[in-house]
Amino acid sequence: MKILKDMFAVFFPEVCLCCKEYLGTNESVICLTCRHDLPITNFSFEENNLIEKSFYGRIPLEKATSLFYFFKKGNVQHLIHELKYNKQQQVGTLIGDWLGEQLIESERFTTVDCIIPVPLHSKKLKKRGYNQVTTFGESLAKNLKIPYCEDILIRVSSTNTQTKKMRFERWKNVQELFHVQNNFALENKHILLIDDVITTGATLEACYEALNKTKNLKISIACMAYTK
Repeated sequence: MKILKDMFAVFFPEVCLCCKEYLGTNESVICLTCRHDLPITNFSFEENNLIEKSFYGRIPLEKATSLFYFFKKGNVQHLIHELKYNKQQQVGTLIGDWLGEQLIESERFTTVDCIIPVPLHSKKLKKRGYNQVTTFGESLAKNLKIPYCEDILIRVSSTNTQTKKMRFERWKNVQELFHVQNNFALENKHILLIDDVITTGATLEACYEALNKTKNLKISIACMAYTK
């Protein structure tokens, strides 16, 4: 099997998803040069970080983190685009493993019981074929040794893309979009709610409003990237 894999690599070498240069023997998804150039936040180690502060007065989070900063036309945007639209789901695995190692090292997320993704509407899921945060969440769950629960929080109506909407318009657009299928399963739990990119936080806030009907539920947030 290894011989076949090596022969395949000779004739069909993998390239870095950022710079498009050929990957070395011990490189995967992105090359070491691009990996070292990615804008790491280190929020996992920081109390009262920018994400946690952005939700002050909005929702009472336990903790919040993101692996990267998100900049327009930057490599992080390119990686997430590849994950989201070009079926490069190994990007989610890479980011999930990377952030998972941080969460373990930081010891700030040790009480989390399970991971719940921000869901796609069933129509969008069928069209795309996958939720872009699935491999990210599965990798986090594997590292933290906790369940990944993608069938509890449900999106009950779809919306148009929110990328260019102002914050108030985005907030109106996500109201009443989410439903929790089994509140009892979450009672007295601490969940880690995950998404790809935090911009205004309106979607996560709407998820919190749906989840907050559960008794004694604590919520933390982890995302791939955070937009300043």
